[in-house]
Amino acid sequence: MGLRGFLTGLRPQRGADAPDEAVGEASVAAQMAQAYAAAEAHDYESALAIWGPLAHQGVARAQNNIGKCFSDGLGVDRDSALALRWLTLAAEGGDPVGQRHLAEIYFKGEGVPANAVRAAELYRMAAEGGDGPAQDMLSWMLVEGEMIPGDLSDAKRWAEAAAAQGIVPAMTRLGMMYHNALGVERDAVAAARWWDKAAALGDADAQAMLGAAYQLGAGVPHDGVAALMWLLRAHAGASPLAESFIPSTFAALSDAEIARARKLAELPLPLPEPVS
Repeated sequence: MGLRGFLTGLRPQRGADAPDEAVGEASVAAQMAQAYAAAEAHDYESALAIWGPLAHQGVARAQNNIGKCFSDGLGVDRDSALALRWLTLAAEGGDPVGQRHLAEIYFKGEGVPANAVRAAELYRMAAEGGDGPAQDMLSWMLVEGEMIPGDLSDAKRWAEAAAAQGIVPAMTRLGMMYHNALGVERDAVAAARWWDKAAALGDADAQAMLGAAYQLGAGVPHDGVAALMWLLRAHAGASPLAESFIPSTFAALSDAEIARARKLAELPLPLPEPVS
């Protein structure tokens, strides 16, 4: 029986909280580490050969990894039905990453009808389990308020949780929430502070908004050179938010200041401040 047959043919445990005692937690951890090393080397067949037995023994993260491989075609052919099967098992087994990946399937409608409400339920499970990307996605859905009922207070709470884990889009969203007074009092200083954190980590939209803040002196001192530097970085990162601010920023600077801003924009990003 080939690898695909093994992953397809056996009956995995559903909703197991732990692997068989004979496997042992230390053994599971060692095997998972070996599989991750193989996956990082793009040897997904070897990784799947390790994850397969663990998944059949009820290790939820191994079930997630198999499901993601079937979803993305890593080491096996893409198969949305098998991706759904394994990710459902991982989600039911309590794996937050599996819950997030299953949420993505329902959000995008891959192999199932698109269902934003079900996706949000799964994102919330994963968020409550501490998964940063799920916290970020749930925050975004709550701010948008189109696919599920909006809740700005909850959106802010989850964005802060994600930002504390270093999830950069959540930092940018917090800046937007303070800038636009979404569920909070308008606070230009707080907005600029969050944009500064995200900009230093490479988020192009945050760089654009921070550049605009420096141009306008909103939440930070007016600084045309800093404004243009961040706007040029944002433009290079393909943020559409930069375009409307760049011409007026150029017009307000001397040739020497423009040259300085261009030079600064080519330097490595400054180290970000610790997230707080």
